[in-house]
Amino acid sequence: MTALLRRLDAWLLEPVPRERLALLRIAVGGYALSYLLARVADLLAPLRYPDSAFTPLGVVSVLDSPLPRPLVLAAYVLSVLTGLAFVLGVAYRASAPLFALSLLWVLSYRHSWGMIFHTDNLLALHVALLCFAPAADVYRLGAASTRGSPGASASGWVLRACCLVTVAAYVVAGLAKLQLSGFTWAAGAALREQIAYDALRKIELGSVHSPLGPWLLPHGWLFPPLSIFSLGAELLAPLALLGGRWALTWCLSAWLFHLGVLATMAIAFPYPLSGVAFLAFFPVEQWLQALRLRWQRRQNSIASAQPGN
Repeated sequence: MTALLRRLDAWLLEPVPRERLALLRIAVGGYALSYLLARVADLLAPLRYPDSAFTPLGVVSVLDSPLPRPLVLAAYVLSVLTGLAFVLGVAYRASAPLFALSLLWVLSYRHSWGMIFHTDNLLALHVALLCFAPAADVYRLGAASTRGSPGASASGWVLRACCLVTVAAYVVAGLAKLQLSGFTWAAGAALREQIAYDALRKIELGSVHSPLGPWLLPHGWLFPPLSIFSLGAELLAPLALLGGRWALTWCLSAWLFHLGVLATMAIAFPYPLSGVAFLAFFPVEQWLQALRLRWQRRQNSIASAQPGN
């Protein structure tokens, strides 16, 4: 038991390049900032809703009634400004926790008026975890790069924690399916009914729906393998913690799962579909280095092809 705990401790704390943490900060923070800007109309929609629709959730549960309009706007503006500072690595020790808190508040406040977006939870957790990492030591505005300098690594516990919460999110979703239907979920009937109900409801309401979902319904033989794949993509998520090809295989499977949900029910999970939700599993700094080398070789090739060389 002691040996196992030591191995887990070594895995959790194994150093990672600071470039990896910085690139994760830029990717996750950039996605979060883009998400805030893209959803501005929806995030500020509660300003138009009646007070009776307010049902506080999460951190917003401290409120008994909706906030005044200026405070709602101020919270949103704060999240955008601190989000920009987060991405740029400016005053990171202050901007990172402020961004994590303001992002959590803005998303939770919107959820408190109905239409809960569950994938927002994973985004908020990733941003919050990055507050505890030295993720702005490099690739920050106004700072020189420290690539290749001694001590260019940092404890990887934050990165591994991001992986753990990602895995946990999928396992919880898989367990919820088992709690609802048991292993009969794999038989396909539950998924088939879910797609049918989703399509019918959206057609009746005149909402956007997927034409693929209704087209698949008569082909009952398709649903058992689709159900097994979706359940496996969730319950087998811990395999990604093994890294390497295991991580690549699971991340690709999870991404295909979300693509399938989009194709059959017109329900988008933007954070996983963007791929940013899975970056913590990979050595992204090596990808950047490979791109740099390719660019340098191309530039050298162009230069050598110039007349007189």
